[in-house]
Amino acid sequence: MPALDLSTLRITPEILSLIAEIDEFKGAWRALGRIAPDRLSSLRRVATIESIGSSTRIEGAKLSDREVERLLVNLRIGSFSSRDEQEVAGYAEVMETIFSAFDAIPLNENHIRQLHRDLLGHSTKDERHRGDWKTLSNNVEAFDENGASLGVVFATASPFDTPGRMAELVAWQQAQEKDGTFHPLLIVAVFVVVFLEIHPFQDGNGRLSRALTTLLLLRAGYAYVPYSSLESIVEQNKEAYYLALRRTQGTIRTDRQDWNPWVEFFLRSLQRQKQRLERKMERERILLGDLPELSVSILELARERGRVTVMDAAKATGASRNTVKDHLRALTDEGHLTLHGAGRGTWYGLT
Repeated sequence: MPALDLSTLRITPEILSLIAEIDEFKGAWRALGRIAPDRLSSLRRVATIESIGSSTRIEGAKLSDREVERLLVNLRIGSFSSRDEQEVAGYAEVMETIFSAFDAIPLNENHIRQLHRDLLGHSTKDERHRGDWKTLSNNVEAFDENGASLGVVFATASPFDTPGRMAELVAWQQAQEKDGTFHPLLIVAVFVVVFLEIHPFQDGNGRLSRALTTLLLLRAGYAYVPYSSLESIVEQNKEAYYLALRRTQGTIRTDRQDWNPWVEFFLRSLQRQKQRLERKMERERILLGDLPELSVSILELARERGRVTVMDAAKATGASRNTVKDHLRALTDEGHLTLHGAGRGTWYGLT
């Protein structure tokens, strides 16, 4: 197995431009500092629901964001009736661990295995192998519409090679972080694509790779990451995601490693993630203006639920229906909300 060699990465003008744009936003976010804690909490809650829903759906789960939200409300009950629910619960707990303690979780083999154990902590099917390197081959196969195998699309590392490959990958990441020759975003990108090429666990590799991406980005100082879902960007571009992975992964065990397909996809995804957060922050800037407190509450309700009715707003805020109608009318006239439907079917959505 050739050593990981970043000298084969072609630093194109697009890569330089993407890194500069992402880092500019990283600095701007750090300089903000005036966002109200309740607004930040609301942003993070919405992004977390999107991330959990998208990351589990990429792997075949069927739960919608609304179903994920309902499940998270009841997370403490600890009883999950389906594998989809078990996967959502595990991913939610891992993300909460990363968000709250990322600075105390340096990337090493023990922490990777612990996060995997937690990721599959509610999954009865995975009880035997969670937190342990794989013991059976888990090559990526293609299947026809009847579920019959069409053959191996991508050969992952063998169970025998996996412990050594993971030790090498973690040592490489730690050395690169200390060395400082390559930009942190490039190190994160290469770590993720090699991790997925190894596929070190029997199951849960895709979900864990996205959780580790968040961990590494937070540890590299990209503090805005919890407030905009990278996983939902990947879900919306799933075909390009798999294509970029395959193009780079097919070269990793050769003497001519081609990092560009994956690195370019990864950086474009980070660009879309920060652009989405910029749009949300523009709304926040409006909210921090001269709007009445009730209007702000109604807008936040519309953002969280996707739509709001007079009855919803009255129940959530405790204001009278007539007062709520006045605020909804003003928010619509000022372009913050758009009116949909008529009569009893009337609802409002963000413009």
